[in-house]
Amino acid sequence: MLKQIITAIFFSVFCLCAQAKTVSTANWQVIPLPKQVTAVDAQSFVLSKKTSIFYTDGDAKQKRNAEFLASYIKELTGIDVALTTRKTDNQIRLAVADVDGGSEAYRLNVSKKAVTIDGATHAGVFYGMQTVMKSLPIVKGEKQVLLPAVEIADAPRFAYRAFMIDCGRHFFSVDYLKKLIDIFAMHNINYFHWHLTEDQGWRIEIKKYPLLTEIGSKRTGTITAPQSGEYDSVPVSGYYTQEEAREIVRYAAERYITVIPEIDMPGHMQAALASYNDLGCTGGPYEVCRHFGVIKEVMCAGKPQTLQFAKDVINEIMDIFPSPYIHIGGDECPKERWKECERCQAKIAELGLKDIEGHSKEEQLQTWFMDEVAKQIRARGRKMIGWDEILEGTPSKDVTVIGWTSPKATVRAAKAGHPTVIAPIQHFYFSNVGLNKITGIPSIERVYNLEPYQDGLTPAEQQNVIGAEGCIWTEWVKDAKKMEWELLPRLAALCEVQWTQKEQRNLDSFLQRMLHIHDIYRLKNLNYKEDIEAAVKK
Repeated sequence: MLKQIITAIFFSVFCLCAQAKTVSTANWQVIPLPKQVTAVDAQSFVLSKKTSIFYTDGDAKQKRNAEFLASYIKELTGIDVALTTRKTDNQIRLAVADVDGGSEAYRLNVSKKAVTIDGATHAGVFYGMQTVMKSLPIVKGEKQVLLPAVEIADAPRFAYRAFMIDCGRHFFSVDYLKKLIDIFAMHNINYFHWHLTEDQGWRIEIKKYPLLTEIGSKRTGTITAPQSGEYDSVPVSGYYTQEEAREIVRYAAERYITVIPEIDMPGHMQAALASYNDLGCTGGPYEVCRHFGVIKEVMCAGKPQTLQFAKDVINEIMDIFPSPYIHIGGDECPKERWKECERCQAKIAELGLKDIEGHSKEEQLQTWFMDEVAKQIRARGRKMIGWDEILEGTPSKDVTVIGWTSPKATVRAAKAGHPTVIAPIQHFYFSNVGLNKITGIPSIERVYNLEPYQDGLTPAEQQNVIGAEGCIWTEWVKDAKKMEWELLPRLAALCEVQWTQKEQRNLDSFLQRMLHIHDIYRLKNLNYKEDIEAAVKK
């Protein structure tokens, strides 16, 4: 009898302790910080296995959004939620509705009965879902999670929020690129800038020019360290078929990310010259480059077949990629060969080009060449985009410029009236060797504190700055671990620069909010730069 009494008392105490256990609660202080977060004095929403996600019957995009959200909830909390097209209580409801703030804006309202995510478009709904996902605690085995009552009104500061991955120096598989796209989606990136060609490798199938991949996608080895003069004998190869590229486009589009292809010209083209020798000024012989840097061998702007090659390639690229932007590079094109080349000098004479203040005749030849390609792009309703060296000539005002050489390049482009993207090497090149040597909080601060609207721009000129872009160049990045280490968590800092209003950005607040996104990285088995986390926790 005594044993039964003791057992009963123990069981009662156990039940009371279980009831007293604190239920895990979501936190709306997420990255990127929403535009307006208003706590509501009301009961929380209880997320449990009884919860369902509502979407409109027959809306395929919204159904896919609902499936994404259900998978996020399962991954972070272990709770399975059902999908339904019937409204009930204890429900997360997705809808396209009238929401102020542009096509990516959303409203998120949480009450005891329902969580409603209203987006101006399906993309807006998706970004509202990202906020919910990043608010959730990482718990397994608990039967419910509380979502505090709140009203959130949010929209991005910039419409162009990009990240670039260079697959020319080193090749990354389709499956791994999909993983990167998922990382981008979690950070509210809406453009994946895919750098597909380099001196060291041509990575996209062009059916009219099969040697580009048969020859240009392979190199025999790689320099072992910067300026070492020593080379390994490890072959590097790989390219994407057109169907694989379309699969990347499809996968990204489902996550509201547009893929911008880049075919860099007329410089950084030695892999193409190795494939088709007559595209160069000297006729070769050429090899796919084993070292990195600025290469003097470039496309011959004086040969008609070179321009035709460029147009043919860009036409096939536009067949594959529906992006409104087509990137044709324009950076780091030495003019040494053009100054010596009879055909290039003859074309300069034919066009009547002369040295003028600030622009040599060879620089103007590049402007002519790129404008001829741009005409092909415009004819198909697309926009040309390039690096800021295109300002060495006099490009058309409709050309979008990515300012990479310094923040001053962004100012120059915006003042000249170009749609402009800020991407300075000193701040947003995550593979910058010097930047990677900076440890702890300063490595985040260098990204987070850059203001896209640079000093010296008038309010009207500021409107030419359409967004910001981060970049990883892969000279010294050949595996996933190094890629992710360079990407994270600096991508979180960049995404807040891209999304969050200037007056709301605060480094100390960001660093505290960053700790939870590190938890999500660990859950997803992502590599990240841990010294930042250690510095914050001190």
